[in-house]
Amino acid sequence: MGSEKKISLPAKLISGGVAGLVGVTCVFPIDLAKTRLQNQQREGVYTGMRDCLVKTLRSEGFFGIYRGAAVNLTLVTPEKAIKLAANDFFRQLLLQDEKDLTLPREMLAGCGAGTCQMVVTSPMEMLKIQLQDAGRLAVHQQKVLGADGPMTASSHLPPVSASTTDRTSAFRRPSATVIAKELLQIQGLAGLYKGLGATLLRDVPFSIIYFPLFANINKHGQRHTGEKASFFHSFVSGCVAGSVAAVTVTPLDVLKTRIQTLQKGLGEDTYNGIIDCARKIWMHEGPAAFMKGAVCRAMVIAPLFGIAQGVYFIGIGEYILGYFQ
Repeated sequence: MGSEKKISLPAKLISGGVAGLVGVTCVFPIDLAKTRLQNQQREGVYTGMRDCLVKTLRSEGFFGIYRGAAVNLTLVTPEKAIKLAANDFFRQLLLQDEKDLTLPREMLAGCGAGTCQMVVTSPMEMLKIQLQDAGRLAVHQQKVLGADGPMTASSHLPPVSASTTDRTSAFRRPSATVIAKELLQIQGLAGLYKGLGATLLRDVPFSIIYFPLFANINKHGQRHTGEKASFFHSFVSGCVAGSVAAVTVTPLDVLKTRIQTLQKGLGEDTYNGIIDCARKIWMHEGPAAFMKGAVCRAMVIAPLFGIAQGVYFIGIGEYILGYFQ
């Protein structure tokens, strides 16, 4: 990206955090629909994104479409801050003699950013998915058992060795605190990082695609070398790069979501690793299942990263730090 302006690390972290908060607040309901659609197996509850959101609003109310948002909003600040700041750090580290970065170096910087964010992304996704999918499990159980009346509830996650009988217990809407506590008690810290390999498999390729693509599109909005592009151009660049990267890695996102979902509905497959998950999806649901939620994912990632990059390139962090100096 040419002679890239050096911004202090605190400013990068503040800008990345603010950008993440704004983006997640705007697109979280679509993200919830994505998770529920991706977790559907042969006995589908929802026919699509709109059907999912409508049914969620009817059965769980307005706050139902924001279930899990508290976890995301709490952890997205450090996650986005690390991701965006790490990418800038690696770009500057790889920049030589104030020349443009080559594409391989841009991809390497994106790889570094995607790897660094895992310390936050993996547990955040683990907790968020359990909360987002709880409503689908309740509806799925009601559909399979033909239960009448309001959906019953269970806040507890079954142990790792839970039997089918455990899965027939009623579903109460869980809380992130209860889920985290039970995971730590049963599996230790490793429980919060279940699916780390699948998360890396998704996020590293995403970052390798996203950051170089964004940088090259955004560069066309710079009138002079080293000058920032306009907010609108950065926003559009983030949307385009985000949607392309998101759709490309959707099959990996499906695997990650399935592996990190701890509690399955009646008759749904359980998985023992990435290869087992991919094999069972292919055999039982067909290749099209790997693209479940692709439209939702594009609709989440495009504005999320568009807003993130727009706010980030405005320099909110620099402004806030400057205000207190």
